[in-house]
Amino acid sequence: MDKKIKDFKDLIVWKESHKLVLDIYKVTKSFPTEEIFGLTSQMRRSSVSITSNITEGFGRQGYKEKIQFYYMAQGSLIELKNQLEICKDIDYIKDNDYKKLIEQADLSHKLLQGFITKTKSFLKS
Repeated sequence: MDKKIKDFKDLIVWKESHKLVLDIYKVTKSFPTEEIFGLTSQMRRSSVSITSNITEGFGRQGYKEKIQFYYMAQGSLIELKNQLEICKDIDYIKDNDYKKLIEQADLSHKLLQGFITKTKSFLKS
């Protein structure tokens, strides 16, 4: 039985990306206080930007506009992956936390790419 998508919270891509946001907030709590305006803030803003852009795109009427916001979400996701690499390299996060976060980021990225592809298909119909 297919569940009708009525709200952005019904989107699997949003749900999985939201999990990533929550995980980022948890892991950045342990960052050094001198990073509060550095990596902590940047990572939190990048992760929130992913779900915010998915949500904003979902609320737009035209497919071109929707796709534009989904691409912005993808840009924020790639930015976050870079920040995770930095955190791993400077020992701000443990290997197991890094692996968990990258796996969630990769899942979100894969879902987002599929979501963009599906949305683009509506432009051609």
